[in-house]
Amino acid sequence: MAIKAYRPTTPAQRQKTTQDFDQITTKKPLKSLVLSKKQQAGKNNSGRITVRHRGGGVKRHYRILTHNLPAGLTLKVMEIEYDPNRSARIARVQDQNGTYYYIIADTNMVKGAEIQTGAEAPIETSNRMPIDQIPVGTQIYAIELTPGRGAQMVRAAGASAQLMAKEDGYATIRMPSGEMRKVLVACQANIGVVGNVQHQNIKIGSAGRRRRKGIRPTVRGVVQNATDHPHGGGDGGRHGTGKAPRTPWGQLTLGYRTRHNKKTNKMIVRSRHEGKRK
Repeated sequence: MAIKAYRPTTPAQRQKTTQDFDQITTKKPLKSLVLSKKQQAGKNNSGRITVRHRGGGVKRHYRILTHNLPAGLTLKVMEIEYDPNRSARIARVQDQNGTYYYIIADTNMVKGAEIQTGAEAPIETSNRMPIDQIPVGTQIYAIELTPGRGAQMVRAAGASAQLMAKEDGYATIRMPSGEMRKVLVACQANIGVVGNVQHQNIKIGSAGRRRRKGIRPTVRGVVQNATDHPHGGGDGGRHGTGKAPRTPWGQLTLGYRTRHNKKTNKMIVRSRHEGKRK
């Protein structure tokens, strides 16, 4: 899965890179597992902008992924597909009863491969089973936080976590961020690494390509008026020195932690911020 460069016919083409898409086997998604997706443009149900710099872009259709596959299935990979709604590739699989599913594709999934689910599945890449059945030290992805709820963690392209220990009904997992977290050993996970590992190395290269992704331009605070942003105003000299970075509404931003989920704090063995500035 290499990175492909364009011929430098324009300044943008000189910088732009993309993926070679060799792993993808079809361009047509399964209609029964596709939904139309309305463009929200970063607005809520009142029409107020809640996420800035969103809007426009090409039309997308949502692929219905199954994150909580039943146990006891033997799945055959029918196709590897592109999904415009996520960084990872997806696999179209069919079970022994003829039912189709979309799942996240890992680095080892190819057309024709077989995948098994459940506690009786062999310990092989791509198989999904309870963490209790997975050996310590194994790389895993698509991990449940609560048994039966479906995969919620480690689903992005190139991501994987490592199973570090199992004790007293809990498994300790090292997350891609470096955080050490506990989950119940009854939670399910897939063995392996999420595919499309070169996703983070792509250079967008041009403003137009970013607009087609639905991302609108961002104006820096220091070039705005003082009435519009805490960084704005001034006589044209240097800006921002001695100021803590803030949002347009005056809230601290860079380096300011916004996570306040006390319910799950007890499951974090070691924070990803440990050893950094508090």
